[in-house]
Amino acid sequence: MADVDTRNEPELRRVMGPGLLLLFVVGDILGTGVYALTGRVANEVGGAVWLPFLVAFMVALLTACSYLELVTKYPRAAGAALYTHKAFGLHFLTFLVTFAVMCSGLTSASSASKAFASNFAEAFDLSLGEGAGLTAVALGFMTLIALINFRGVGESVKLNVLLTCVELTGLLIVIGIGAWALGGGNGDLSRLTDFTAAEGENAFRSVTAATALAFFAMVGFEDSVNMAEETKDPVRIFPKVMLTGLCITGLIYVLVSISSVALVAPADLGEGDAPLLKVVQAGAAGFPLWIFAFITMFAVANSALINMLMASRLLYGMANERVLPKILGRVHRARRTPWVGIVFTTVIAFGLIWFADLTALGGTTSLLLLCVFTVVNIAVLVLRRDQVEHKHFRAPTVIPVLGAIVCAYLASPLSGRSGDDYRVGGVLLVIGVVLWAITYLHRRATVS
Repeated sequence: MADVDTRNEPELRRVMGPGLLLLFVVGDILGTGVYALTGRVANEVGGAVWLPFLVAFMVALLTACSYLELVTKYPRAAGAALYTHKAFGLHFLTFLVTFAVMCSGLTSASSASKAFASNFAEAFDLSLGEGAGLTAVALGFMTLIALINFRGVGESVKLNVLLTCVELTGLLIVIGIGAWALGGGNGDLSRLTDFTAAEGENAFRSVTAATALAFFAMVGFEDSVNMAEETKDPVRIFPKVMLTGLCITGLIYVLVSISSVALVAPADLGEGDAPLLKVVQAGAAGFPLWIFAFITMFAVANSALINMLMASRLLYGMANERVLPKILGRVHRARRTPWVGIVFTTVIAFGLIWFADLTALGGTTSLLLLCVFTVVNIAVLVLRRDQVEHKHFRAPTVIPVLGAIVCAYLASPLSGRSGDDYRVGGVLLVIGVVLWAITYLHRRATVS
């Protein structure tokens, strides 16, 4: 692959104001996680489902402050990879961070595509089986996402607004049904203090293991920094928008978890893959349940769209930083979108949809991002020596220190994390090392 000069490439179009950015952050965090993870968290801690979500929110808030310092200091695309590159200057480490972030987005988007196909079949009562039929729908859906992404970030973010409203409505329905049922004397709030540790674990490890699961539902705020070059006045609006988005989603998650465990016993909530559907059934038996199939379908569609936006912009930014081949930084002159990055990430997503069973990758995605967040929190401290001319957000020093410690702990075996996460993550890192070696040899051959 020959390097291409990107110095004369057009800049990305700045179309995102505070409103669109807030919806982007909220929509990316909400995603598919909360629709599926509530039951799995209940399996770890019993009725205290709200506690891991609250702890996950606090951990996310620490790292978000570190991201805010860096995105307002360096308001450019590429996010964690850019900050790692500036802080440590190690091509190998920067490449691995880039690879980990990209993998987390692509595996999440590919999982969402498969989930979309399953909910599509359920919503329209189709018998597509478990093989080629569902795969074809998932591939078709990913193709549509790629076309929307290519058309422009304005169109993509406007669609994100619609999909965010739909998935937010679904969660508000759960909260509303919970409040209505509890107000009518149904449900049992005493379950909220019924803590049950997982078998063979003490209370602390059960909470941290559950937090590692719940944290997957909180990630997404970090994707927004990759849109810095398409945001109007990012230095001014990013801090209040990201923190507001995190607080909104954290509150929603806690209220959803309270409604869930109050209406459905923790043991029942932890069975199957549709915990919120059980909550709706328990709290409002007459509610048309088919609506939730459509809501979930739109929720996962939003996750796929935002993650594919993130992945393509990450490649664009790192190509401009000369960490990846420059051709990945090419921008379409008419659409003003990073078309090579879009094609590249879509092809990888096709491969994941076709060949991979992604049901076990949720924990791996969380693991990869926690490792990245540990590096970002450390990078904040390292880059304090790099002064910039403009004013920017500055987090108290204790925040990135705590963020690095907590993220590293949640990524370690001490947290009670499943061994499957490390096995899958290890395979992905091996692939990453191979790709880094190819890129390194290509760059040396080009220089010589």
